[in-house]
Amino acid sequence: MSGQRAAKVCGSASPAMGFFERYLSVWVLLCIVAGIALGQFFPAACQVIGGLQIAQVNLPVGLLIWVMIIPMLVKVDFAALHEVRRHVRGIGVTLFVNWLVKPFSMALLAGFFIRHLFAPWLPAAQIDSYIAGLILLAAAPCTAMVFVWSRLSHGDPLFTLSQVALNDSIMVVAFAPLVGFLLGLSAISVPWATLFTSVVLYIVIPVIIAQFLRRHLLARGAEVFAAVMVRIGPWSISALLATLILLFAFQGAAILQQPLVIALLAVPILIQVFFNAALAYGLNRLVGEQYSIACPSALIGASNFFELAVATAISLFGFHSGAALATVVGVLIEVPVMLVVVRLVNASRAWYEAR
Repeated sequence: MSGQRAAKVCGSASPAMGFFERYLSVWVLLCIVAGIALGQFFPAACQVIGGLQIAQVNLPVGLLIWVMIIPMLVKVDFAALHEVRRHVRGIGVTLFVNWLVKPFSMALLAGFFIRHLFAPWLPAAQIDSYIAGLILLAAAPCTAMVFVWSRLSHGDPLFTLSQVALNDSIMVVAFAPLVGFLLGLSAISVPWATLFTSVVLYIVIPVIIAQFLRRHLLARGAEVFAAVMVRIGPWSISALLATLILLFAFQGAAILQQPLVIALLAVPILIQVFFNAALAYGLNRLVGEQYSIACPSALIGASNFFELAVATAISLFGFHSGAALATVVGVLIEVPVMLVVVRLVNASRAWYEAR
């Protein structure tokens, strides 16, 4: 498949902003209420669901996460990797921000805010877990939603596709070592076997299944591919929301005791989003990239593959952990914050192009 055709197919399968995506923060808030209520009124049922595990992997959640991740990965055309040479400077900025700045800056921000500044208002036993969740969130570059952000900011669809394909390829081999290294720097013990199992379960196997489905659907024609993508598009968000209901069913007691936790966890996430977006946007302008390249480069550096972060946090630290809660805070603020970033990028186009 040519790069132009890949971009066309991807664009047709990705509406500017679907109903579920547009109101994601509302659905997450409703899931918080539903999950807490479920945990308070049906604790026995929650314990049964939590006990359905094999090798520390919760089976219901594992299934939901596959339904969550695979439809997103079907959109990714790894054949577009050869297109990265068309915009080497923009790709260079993307990789620099995503893999060298973003995870390390989050480790620093999490250490400063969670371990020091906000420590008096947080449960001491969960400090390390909160930091681990924030690191997991930053170590997973955005995959599916970046197509939406790029389209809303008039970004180059082919560049968006190529940078997502490259990031996903790197994530297969770099996610586990990077997370393990940063957790070690933060003096958090790393369950390496569980970490690598999570990478296989939630990155490697879904990528293989998704690419098999992609080839099968495209063999039947681009129109069939686009129609199926529209049909299964809501699956990812629906599975995410079901996962969040289960998570909050276990987290409910902690949230009711300390509701301030969510607001405090949001602070380093918000700072990092705007910092990374501004850094990537400014660097692209500095190296002379065009506006349509700078937009998706900045937006992928600001947003996260929060589905993978949630899945890995649950596998590594469990439903009850602060890590799982920290990744969910990322889900809660993703859409409204990224819409603000898109608006700022669009509003600054005249400044960007005035060289």
